[in-house]
Amino acid sequence: MSAPRFTTLGCRLNAYESEAMKAMAEEAGVKDALVVNTCAVTAEAVRKARQEIRKLRRDNPAARIIVTGCAAQTEPQTFAQMPEVDVVIGNAEKMSPDTWRGLSAGFIGETEAVQVDDIMSVTETAGHLIDGFGTRSRAYVQVQNGCDHRCTFCIIPYGRGNSRSVPAGVVVDQIKRLVDKGFNEVVLTGVDLTSWGADLPGEPRLGDLVMRILRLTDVPRLRISSIDSIEADENLMLAIATEPRLMPHLHLSLQHGDDLILKRMKRRHLRDDAIAFTEEARRLRPEIVFGADIIAGFPTETEAHFENSLKLVTDCGLTWLHVFPYSPRQGTPAARMPQVKGPAIKDRAARLRAAGEVQVQRHLAQQIGATHRVLMESPDMGRTEQFTEVAFRTPQTEGSIVTATITGRDGQSLTA
Repeated sequence: MSAPRFTTLGCRLNAYESEAMKAMAEEAGVKDALVVNTCAVTAEAVRKARQEIRKLRRDNPAARIIVTGCAAQTEPQTFAQMPEVDVVIGNAEKMSPDTWRGLSAGFIGETEAVQVDDIMSVTETAGHLIDGFGTRSRAYVQVQNGCDHRCTFCIIPYGRGNSRSVPAGVVVDQIKRLVDKGFNEVVLTGVDLTSWGADLPGEPRLGDLVMRILRLTDVPRLRISSIDSIEADENLMLAIATEPRLMPHLHLSLQHGDDLILKRMKRRHLRDDAIAFTEEARRLRPEIVFGADIIAGFPTETEAHFENSLKLVTDCGLTWLHVFPYSPRQGTPAARMPQVKGPAIKDRAARLRAAGEVQVQRHLAQQIGATHRVLMESPDMGRTEQFTEVAFRTPQTEGSIVTATITGRDGQSLTA
C-alpha cells in the first residue's frame, strides 16, 4: 500500500494546495490513490487534464483516481463521466481534512462519486501551514483565494469562488515559522492578491500586509506573485520605494493593450493606466522588472487592436511575458462574442512571444558585469532579486543567498 501521488496542473496556488492536500491525505491514511489537481484557465488546460487522467489510468490500472481543482469545480460531470475517474472533489472540499478521512479506505462505492458544493457559499480561506515546496530556498504562502471580479473571458471565479483573505496575524505567524525553518524567500500567493483584506475588519490593503510582514518578521526576501496594477495601494508603492527586502519584480495582470478590448474584457484599467503604473514603479525602484499576462486573439480583436498589445510590451518595459492564446470558456460572456479565427490567434500569440524574447535578451545583456544577490535553488542554479535565472560554474550551497558577478548569458539565463 503506497502513499497517494499528486499531479498538479496550472498555477502556483494549485501547487501550494497540492502540498496541503498531500499532508492531509497522508495523515488520513489514504493509500494507492492518484490525485489530479486540475486547472480551468483555458479549454486547453481542461483538455490536458483529461489527457493526463487517461495516461495515469493506462500506467496504473489498479490505482484509484481522484480528480480535484478548478476544472473539477467548474465541470464536475465532465470528469465524473470519464471511466478512468473514481471520485471528483471540489475546490473547497479538497482543503478539508474531513474529505480525506472519508477517502481513507475502500472508498469506491462507499463515498459519493461527486463531492462538489457551491463554491460561492465559501466565506473563509484557511492559512494552511505547509513548509514550502519546490525548493528548500523559497516558500509560498497563500494569503487570499477567489475573485470578486467578473472579467468576460475568465472562468476562475466559478472555480475559486468569491474573494476571501487569510488574516494578517495568521500570515505573519506562518512566515515567522518558515524563516525559523531556514527559508530565505517567501512568496505571497493568491487568485487576486490586490483584493486581499477587503473582507477583513477595517478593510486593510495588500500594502498594509506587506509592510506588516516586513516589520514583524526577519524574512530576507519577500516576493509578490501577481498583482492587478490598478489596485496597487499607497503602502504597496511605499514598500516598493523603501523596502529592499521586497523583491524588485512584479507580475502584472494586464491582459491587453487596447482600450476597447480592455472594456470588452471588463477590465478595470485602460492602456494609459498600465503605462503610468510601470513608469511610477520604475521611478520609485529603478531596478524593478515586470512580467505580465497578455491574451492574444480575444473576440473582436482586430490587427489594429493587437498592435496596441504588441506595443504595450515596450511601452511598459515588460520583460517576462505569459502569453495566452484566447480560448472560449463555456459560460463566460466572451464565449458568445464574435470569435477570432484560430490561425490568427496562433500567429498573434507567436508574435507576442517573439516580442517577449527580445525583451528578455535585452534584460540579460544589461546584467553582464553587474553584481547580484542570488538565491540558490540548486547547487548550480539560482535567481536574482528580479527573478532572473543564473547558472553557476562552481557549486554553491542550496538555499543560500550569494553575491555573484554576472559573466555572460546562455539562452534565457545568466551565467556567473
